[in-house]
Amino acid sequence: MKVAVYYNNHDIRINDIPQPKISENEILVKVRASGICGTDVMEWYRIKKAPRILGHEISGDIAESKSPKYKPGQRVFVSHHVPCNQCKHCLEGNHTACETLHAGNYDPGGYSEFIRVPKINVDCGTYVLPENISYEEGTMIEPLACAIRGLKVIQVKAGQTVLILGSGISGLLNIRVAKLKGARVIATDIDEYRLKKAWECGADEVFNAQEMPRVTADKVLVCTGAIAAVEQAFQCVDRKGTILLFAIPNKNIEIPTVDVWRNEITVTSSYGAAPVDLEEAIQLIAMGKIRVNDLITHKLPLEKIQEGFRLVADAKDSLKVVLDPTA
Repeated sequence: MKVAVYYNNHDIRINDIPQPKISENEILVKVRASGICGTDVMEWYRIKKAPRILGHEISGDIAESKSPKYKPGQRVFVSHHVPCNQCKHCLEGNHTACETLHAGNYDPGGYSEFIRVPKINVDCGTYVLPENISYEEGTMIEPLACAIRGLKVIQVKAGQTVLILGSGISGLLNIRVAKLKGARVIATDIDEYRLKKAWECGADEVFNAQEMPRVTADKVLVCTGAIAAVEQAFQCVDRKGTILLFAIPNKNIEIPTVDVWRNEITVTSSYGAAPVDLEEAIQLIAMGKIRVNDLITHKLPLEKIQEGFRLVADAKDSLKVVLDPTA
């Protein structure tokens, strides 16, 4: 089967490897759509484990099943990270801190024609796609679930002001989730295309980050890896406010400790999504409460993954790039 092997952002090779064989209680999924995540093009983060087959935003068809829960032909979304539901973190509701969630994955990765889904992912991370969710929209379930999780972490409520720094795909999804919660949303970016998209996604105010007037927000989400955005977050957060590091820069940040202390500012982070967040994301898409199809800007065959990585890394007129291994 075809796979795309990542060496670095400018060296992704299409190879042939044997199709994985499944064991008892596992399923084999034919990948129909695989999204390129912004974290996949964070070369400083990904290159540490290269070469490897990346890809974790997939949907497809069950090609073979040895699980009593699923049968061949079913359309599914499969989560790559699943919790154990037994450890201290899981029992306290902090599933994304679970070691099992951080260690697990499917085989060999979403940038391939087929994936083997281990038993734990079958049991806790496989969802039948509703008929009104396309394969391409299925790749947006995990990114949306991450936004849902992040806004839960910082407890966004109706009437609050939420400042979202960075209007790439994660920023735009956070805009839509925050608006669904009844918040007033201010969004920024430095790219005109993305500023326009922020308006379209429902932001109440939109500013070029380099020209933004002084604003104050209850919650500030850093949705870009730019270190300037982190600095701006501390300038804009209100007293008793919260800064969420939804995205991270490639170096350690400097915290203005006196301001944090005197103004009782909370600085926190959000990683991934739990099963409850994934289920909510599927429901929101299926019910039409959160639109995602308009955020998918490019669809490419797997062989053009290098072009897809360029589009995502350039961060200009692309938002979500989806690969089709069957094309």
